[in-house]
Amino acid sequence: MKKKDLLKETIKHVDATKFNATPIVNAMRDMSFSSRDTARAADIFKKMIEAKGCTNALVLAGSTSAGGCMQVYADMIRFNMVDMVVATGASIVDMDFFEALGFKHYKGTPFIDDSMLRNNYVDRIYDTYIDEESLQVCDHSIKIIADSLEPRPYSSREFIYEMGKWLVKHSKKKNSLVQLAYEHNVPIFCPAFTDSSAGFGLVKHQHERKKAGKPYMTIDSVADFYELTKIKMSAKTSGLFMVGGGVPKNFIQDTVVCAEVLGVDVPMHEYAIQITVADVRDGACSSSTLKEASSWGKVQTTFEQMVYAEATTVVPLIFSYVYHNANWKKRKKYEWTKIFQK
Repeated sequence: MKKKDLLKETIKHVDATKFNATPIVNAMRDMSFSSRDTARAADIFKKMIEAKGCTNALVLAGSTSAGGCMQVYADMIRFNMVDMVVATGASIVDMDFFEALGFKHYKGTPFIDDSMLRNNYVDRIYDTYIDEESLQVCDHSIKIIADSLEPRPYSSREFIYEMGKWLVKHSKKKNSLVQLAYEHNVPIFCPAFTDSSAGFGLVKHQHERKKAGKPYMTIDSVADFYELTKIKMSAKTSGLFMVGGGVPKNFIQDTVVCAEVLGVDVPMHEYAIQITVADVRDGACSSSTLKEASSWGKVQTTFEQMVYAEATTVVPLIFSYVYHNANWKKRKKYEWTKIFQK
């Protein structure tokens, strides 16, 4: 097979504003297992949106953005449901920023010769294909942004802000999460930022600057943690909508402990939802339950819900339910990015 045969059908991102999931979510309340958990998660997300003084975080790990949920996450910003994003670099750069440049993700299959894909420069995420040559354009775009900046340490939030600013003039697809976050003053944090296409572009930036004997910009992960903790210390209360686990999940939960280390008494995250398929028995952070997080002083257990489901199957339902039922139109806009611009 040739590359053109592999990259034929694009992944179409679900527009969950176009349908009303209320009847199915309501029906799930009287069911069992993951259905009832999903309905309760939708109710908690509605509470988060309507709670006075509650700052909400969208926390992303995994590949659901590439898998069709990209517009849902962007719409959470567009409709003022979340006030900050904590994510893997892949979710922000390889998926969202990548598509903002005009590139696509494609329908594929896991039942294929991966050596043949490699020979065609096609990367695979389970049943989704990506053009590696397009990803390298993404890498180069990150380098262009890095080259344009003052050579100093930046938090990932600062750099992603510059990415959003750059997209205003250069994006081929409008309304990406990165650009919307820039326009709405919603900060995005990627605690492992260089574990993505951003890493390749930033390494090339540093490599070329070092060879030329010039100063270069770097990513300051401590500044990330400090800035995110500053938001937690400034917020009255907080809610988490978490897809997957890993570093983003632990990073946002740890702000409660970090504030305590800094001598500031803040409440645990009052609302928390985690959608995952991870097994709890191996003791890993990705699979640790929200109740377990409570033992660390991170999450309250009054309004918390684990949903053990593959996220692309339930995230659109939960979002559609809150879009049609929550009072997001009257919700306060926090614009936390502004606290770092004073």
